[in-house]
Amino acid sequence: MNKITDHILCKVEKPARYVGGELNEIIKNPEEVDIRFAFCFPDVYEVGMSHLGTRILYHTINERKDTYCERVFAPWPDMEEQLRKNNISLCTLETKTPLKEFDILGFTLQYEMSYTNILNMLDMSGITIRAEERGEDEPLVMAGGPCAYNPEPLVGIVDFFEIGEGEEMMDDVLEVYAKYKKGKWDKKAFLREISKIGGIYVPSLYDVEYNEDGTIKSFKPKYDDVPAVVKKRIINNFDRVSFPENMIVPYTEIVHDRIVLETFRGCTNGCRFCQAGMIYRPVREKSKETLVKQARNMLKSTGYQEVSLSSLSTCDYSDIEGLIHDLMEEHEKDKVAIALPSIRVDAFSVDLIKEIQKVKKTGLTFAPEAGSQRMRDIINKGLTEERILEATRNAFESGWNKIKLYFIIGLPYETLEDCAGIGDLAGKMADEYFALPKNVRAKGLSITVSTSILVPKPFTPFQWAPMAKLEEVDEKINAVKGSIKSRSIHYNYHEQKTSYMEAVFARGDRRLSEVLIKAFEKGAKFDGWSEYFSFDIWKEALAECNVDGDFFAYRERGYDEILPWDFIDIGVTRKYLERENEKAKKAELTQNCRKGCTGCGVNVNFKEGECFEGAILNKVY
Repeated sequence: MNKITDHILCKVEKPARYVGGELNEIIKNPEEVDIRFAFCFPDVYEVGMSHLGTRILYHTINERKDTYCERVFAPWPDMEEQLRKNNISLCTLETKTPLKEFDILGFTLQYEMSYTNILNMLDMSGITIRAEERGEDEPLVMAGGPCAYNPEPLVGIVDFFEIGEGEEMMDDVLEVYAKYKKGKWDKKAFLREISKIGGIYVPSLYDVEYNEDGTIKSFKPKYDDVPAVVKKRIINNFDRVSFPENMIVPYTEIVHDRIVLETFRGCTNGCRFCQAGMIYRPVREKSKETLVKQARNMLKSTGYQEVSLSSLSTCDYSDIEGLIHDLMEEHEKDKVAIALPSIRVDAFSVDLIKEIQKVKKTGLTFAPEAGSQRMRDIINKGLTEERILEATRNAFESGWNKIKLYFIIGLPYETLEDCAGIGDLAGKMADEYFALPKNVRAKGLSITVSTSILVPKPFTPFQWAPMAKLEEVDEKINAVKGSIKSRSIHYNYHEQKTSYMEAVFARGDRRLSEVLIKAFEKGAKFDGWSEYFSFDIWKEALAECNVDGDFFAYRERGYDEILPWDFIDIGVTRKYLERENEKAKKAELTQNCRKGCTGCGVNVNFKEGECFEGAILNKVY
């Protein structure tokens, strides 16, 4: 067992990241369990502990009496330096056990630029990085999460992937593992058997051939009993799924330091840039009664004073007004605030925001995504300028004076004029504020405009489109800057070179595994943090591995090309995505699924009858 001494902790910036022992941490006797599982988050503690999926799986796995799931996060470079200097292995928070002593390491893939941290965490633990070289006595390395929907860039490192929602799938894997561990351990036989579990992808069981132009010629399993298509797993009855009501309370402040209630999974808006809106279909709601009960229990077990309602589009919850009313009625007297992380402008309600500001007024976050009407139609946002300005006016009349606006630039078929529309729209929103009498509006307007760069992701209608080149993005950023006239509007924009590497890995194939290893060997880590990202390292790694990053980031694909992720079935059909891409070219809208089926395929592939559970179809749109 490792011992991180006070002598080491006093030399690092935030010791609370590494000590464990938080309120509601799960404690088991390692001697009394059969399986040791380390849940690994490849980023710092504050980020990882803010991730709801981490908390859910930690809770779910630990419901098994034969398994102890512990947590480990990527140590910040100051702590890494101390651990390496003192020859201390990376270890878990709960028991301070080195990772090398665990049976399974489970990494969550939330962001492509965290991949080098996976390698660094393995290296700090003395675990072989390449899967094919990893010994029988070393831990199995698995991964899941949204980035696992294109697992290929990590196939040289990861033994198996979970595609989809992990609560039930993880349990199925552990059942098989328990059987093999009690008998004679055979890693290859174990991987072969779990490949038959729905949602499990074992990359070593598949062969890939390439055409002369670098595109994929064929992708097929090596054996007849290995599935040619991996179908994602979903939780069907979301209202009854296990949820962590005894949520861990960190000693230090984290990014989202509050209770998080997951209202529903999935989304029906059909935004053409949004991967989550496609891969998490169909929509499955929790009942209002379940959510109110969970909030009550979580407030009691944690002592938090704020409840955040989480989903891809929280205001689409079928009884959002009733839910907020019931939560406020029960907890307002205790000064418990209700937070909506992001509000879709067309679902904005004055009554709703007046209700949530009774206890605590926070800034509002809107996501118009595009500045011009043409671009909003291309991305299928289904949102008019009139509606945006009406929602803005309602917010200002209700006492808000701080608004954050999120936009995307580098969208397919976008012009500089479309980008200038971002500043124009923000200016019109500012005009709504100044049009109000001074005695009505709150003092001091602040509008923050943030733009990110589109990375065309797998399983979206834009998966065939090229990413905008760096020089084009510079022009588009300047167009936004030039269109902002008011001193009340502040502009933030994303780092282009990071987005380029994100695109390479989001859209790449298994040839990138060696690039990843090479970049790590050259010192790459914490690539999602601007102070540590080095584009030069990545350029060198690509060149030395003879891999052209532009081939993955900037190339337009044809509909007849085999894409690296085509073997995964998310329920939404390829034909539907093709059709949506063609509609984007003509700026044609597709209605919200709640107004009527748009034929994505989920109701055929994953559900019997209607796509939606709960009262969601009764909501008026």
